[in-house]
Amino acid sequence: MNGKIIKALAGFYYVASDKNRIYECRAKGAFRNENITPLVGDDVKFEVISENDRTGNVTEILPRRNSLFRPAVANVDQAMVVFAVRSPFPNLSILDRFLLLMKKQGIETIIVFNKKDLAKTDDIKTLKNTYKKSGHKVFFISAGGERPSLGSLKMQLRGKITVMAGPSGVGKSTILNALSRVGNEEIAQVGAISSKAGRGKHTTRHNEIYTIGRSFRIVDTPGFTSLLVSADDVTKEELGTLFPEFSAYAPKCPFKDCSHIKERDCAVRKAVEDGKIAQSRYNSYKAIYEEVKSQKKY
Repeated sequence: MNGKIIKALAGFYYVASDKNRIYECRAKGAFRNENITPLVGDDVKFEVISENDRTGNVTEILPRRNSLFRPAVANVDQAMVVFAVRSPFPNLSILDRFLLLMKKQGIETIIVFNKKDLAKTDDIKTLKNTYKKSGHKVFFISAGGERPSLGSLKMQLRGKITVMAGPSGVGKSTILNALSRVGNEEIAQVGAISSKAGRGKHTTRHNEIYTIGRSFRIVDTPGFTSLLVSADDVTKEELGTLFPEFSAYAPKCPFKDCSHIKERDCAVRKAVEDGKIAQSRYNSYKAIYEEVKSQKKY
């Protein structure tokens, strides 16, 4: 049978069949021998062991359109990274690292700043100015209100599989529930299907696909408090190409291989000084550059 892995937890893979029945599956030993790990989002072939118990074995992973390693998911159309405007204040260094990693992997990312109702006007203005030239669509929402204004965001998600990521405490679960209320659509909480895993109905310890009505799917992922970028992720030479706002100025640098760190007459640094590139974005670039530069690859 054909299906899609919608949750991976404690060595089990929960597979939704073409008829939308959920089977608790193990992966064949051949995957371990070939060092292949099934991912949430994988389209698979599986065999049914017990129709009554809805159990089976994943026998084959079908070709992936794409796969991410952080978070570990496959076959997504886009990413949605969520931060709060306040409570907690957004860590822009972590945000910039996530954007960089997604761009490196060729995944379009939208930025959502939640808890707009707690923000001052200057908070929103600063964030808008920081990311308006980064090449990403930015949304400011208040998902926890009685009437969350999520129509524009929902249009961006419609018809797509979106992986949602962000730190703990920014309201990802609230957004997920609020999106299901817009238009009175039903959310399929596939995490409540089996009690064998010994978890509650909602947990942030695993990746899980939620289907909201017939419109779209969201892959909810655990929150993170840090995000490292290594020399295995990106080279220092290509780092500047992963900051889209640099592209208008980098060709004007007098040195073709300008690192935008210490070279004289650097057009990128001049753009930062003139306020054309946000200082926080450039600070993130410098920090990542030095980290990658300091690592030795053997």
